[in-house]
Amino acid sequence: MPPTLLIIIGLLGLAVGSFLNVAVSRVPAGRSVVRPRSACPGCATPIAARDNIPLVSWLLLGRRCRACRVPIPARYPLVEALTAALFLAEALRFGWSASLPAELVFTAGLLALAACDAEQFLLPRRLIYPTLGLTAACLLAAAAGTGQWYRLGVTAACGVGAFAVFFALHWVRPAWLGFGDVRLAGLLGTGLGWLGPWYLVFAVMAGSVAGLLVGIALMATGRATRRTRLPYGAFLAAGAIAALLFGAPVVHWYENLSDLNTLGAPLTTIRH
Repeated sequence: MPPTLLIIIGLLGLAVGSFLNVAVSRVPAGRSVVRPRSACPGCATPIAARDNIPLVSWLLLGRRCRACRVPIPARYPLVEALTAALFLAEALRFGWSASLPAELVFTAGLLALAACDAEQFLLPRRLIYPTLGLTAACLLAAAAGTGQWYRLGVTAACGVGAFAVFFALHWVRPAWLGFGDVRLAGLLGTGLGWLGPWYLVFAVMAGSVAGLLVGIALMATGRATRRTRLPYGAFLAAGAIAALLFGAPVVHWYENLSDLNTLGAPLTTIRH
């Protein structure tokens, strides 16, 4: 991909990250992401345009509000920088492909949901459903542009299947999963199904293992107990992003291993 295009995608990531911060702050409270304009949460002073440049303004202001000098949470530059970094990583991973817009939308939504879950243990429908709709629309456009309707069918099946499995788990043991996790599973299936069902499996396993390891580490250091609540949705989102960026070698290895086992089965039968 040309360097100029990478720069554009990186700047787009910074701008999208700035919007995600607004969504994370307002959507859980039921507020509009459009109006009113952004203001300091400490003194309610509207943020001037010169102080609203992603990442740069936070550094120039010394991490504090210009008016009241209240510290600006580190989540703001972190989300902006992480969004830009992930947009660049996915542009390098997928190239200028038909599915790249869908993966970028999917990733942006996951970042917002992970931040909401980490801060407030919430996975708002007002974030899940728009992300799902936009991701599905982009994948529909990708299928129409490339003729890969089979992949779109697999995508739909993964979305419905993931939702159904998590819904069953929630129905059997509501204490295990909130319904937000069930909705998130449908989004994960849709966003990863285009790449293949094993990417979804990789995401769920990676997220679950990450959550388990973090929980064990917190208990080992005395910072949590078995009853301590953890943001499972945030771990699932991280697992999905890991699947997008790093899942291909693992999935290909497993598929090749399965092919070898399939070929080896008749030979085993003959020998016996």
